[in-house]
Amino acid sequence: MPRPTARVLTLLELLQSGGTRTAAELAERLDVDERTVRRYVDHLVDLDVPVESVRGRYGGYRLAPGRRMPPLMLGDDEALAVLLGLIAGRRAGLPTTTGTAHETATAKIRRVLPERLTRRLDAVLDSLAFTAPPDETVAPQSAVLLSIADAIRHRRPISIRYTAGDGRHSVRTVHPYGLVVHSGRWYVTGAEPESGEDRTFRLDRIADARSLPGSFEPPAGLDPARRVVSGFAEAPYRHEVILWIRGTVEQIRVGLPASVAIVEEPRAAGRADGDSELWSRVRLRVERLDWLPPVLASLDLPFVIERPDELRDLVVALADRLVDSARRRPPDVRPVP
Repeated sequence: MPRPTARVLTLLELLQSGGTRTAAELAERLDVDERTVRRYVDHLVDLDVPVESVRGRYGGYRLAPGRRMPPLMLGDDEALAVLLGLIAGRRAGLPTTTGTAHETATAKIRRVLPERLTRRLDAVLDSLAFTAPPDETVAPQSAVLLSIADAIRHRRPISIRYTAGDGRHSVRTVHPYGLVVHSGRWYVTGAEPESGEDRTFRLDRIADARSLPGSFEPPAGLDPARRVVSGFAEAPYRHEVILWIRGTVEQIRVGLPASVAIVEEPRAAGRADGDSELWSRVRLRVERLDWLPPVLASLDLPFVIERPDELRDLVVALADRLVDSARRRPPDVRPVP
C-alpha cells in the first residue's frame, strides 16, 4: 500500500496537470476517502504549496499562483522534454535569459532524475548532432524582455536605453508592436511616436526598458515578423538592386528570402506570339554584389537587371567562367609511383 508521503506527492502531480479537481475525483485517483484528501491538501499548504479551495457546484482544489514555484512533479517523458528543450534551445541560438540560467536549470533537473532516466538522456545527447554551429549572440536581459512583453500586451509606450551598432547611445520612446526571434536574435518592432516611423531594435542592445503612462493602438492587420524581415531587406546598404524575374514569389523565395529581398506580386507581360508571362519585380539593398550572380544562376529563372550596371558585368563574368569550366577536359593525372 502506498505510503502517505507518496500519495501527497501524487496529489501534487495531479494538481500540477492543471484545472480544478473535485475532492471525489482526487479521492478516487488516490484510493482514499475525501476526508483524507483534505488532510493531504493541508500537508501541501504546510509546505507552502499554493493550493486553494474552490467552492460551488464545480468546486474542488487547484494550484494558485504563489510567491515561489512549488516542487515540480514530472513524468519520464516530461522531464526528457524539458531537458531537451533547454539543451536544444541553447544550442540552436534561442537564448531567453542572461547569465547561466540555462545551465543551472538543466543541472537542477538532472540532479533529481533517477539513474535510469539519466542514462536515457545521456544516450540521446551522445547521439545528437546539429547541422549548424552554435549561435554566439548575446541574450537579452530577462527584465528587458519581460517589460517589453508586458507593454506589448497592454499597449503601453516604453522608454528604452539603446546602444546602436556603431556604439551610439540614446534614449528612445517606442510604441512596441511585437517581439520577433530571427536567426537566433531577439527584436522588438514598433513605431517612434515623435517621427511616426517604424523601427526595429535588438533586445540585447537594450540596457533598460520601462513602461510610460498612456496607451496606443497598433495598426490593423499588423504582422511584426514580416515587418522585421522586410526591414532587413530595406536597410540602407551600399547598392540598390532592382531585378525582373520570370517566376512566382514562391520560386524566387527559394534563393532570395524575405529578409534579403522584397518581391512584388507577378505582373503579366505580353509576348510577340500573344502569350503572356508573369514577371516579378525584386528589390534588394546589399553591401556587396558578388554573391548575387551565383544566387540568380541557382534560381534557374529568366531575369532582367534593371540596375545597377555593375551587376551585369558580374553576371557576365560568372557566365564566362562557367562556360570555360564546361569546355575543359579532365586533367591527365597520373598516379605517383
